[in-house]
Amino acid sequence: MIKINDFFKSGTPLGIAIGVGATVLATAVIPVLPALAKAARPAARAAIKSGILLAEKGREFMAEASEELEDILAEARSDLLRENSMSQAESSEHAEASTDQDDL
Repeated sequence: MIKINDFFKSGTPLGIAIGVGATVLATAVIPVLPALAKAARPAARAAIKSGILLAEKGREFMAEASEELEDILAEARSDLLRENSMSQAESSEHAEASTDQDDL
């Protein structure tokens, strides 16, 4: 047999109250939904426009950042090539100098 204490401890009354409250709220809100949707339409459109503009600005920023990164990368490669050619020239000069000393 179900005891009254078990009924309240199981949370059944809370579940019933939530169900009744949701039913009452739904009957009050459902008729108003078309008017709310109509009123919210301009705000939703404005939010979407802002999102599109923000996305475009983000694309522009990323393109500029990518271009800047490519420039830096090209400069670094150029520096490496210059340093490499300088070290090869120094190596060949050093080799020539040591060959000249061996001839003496």
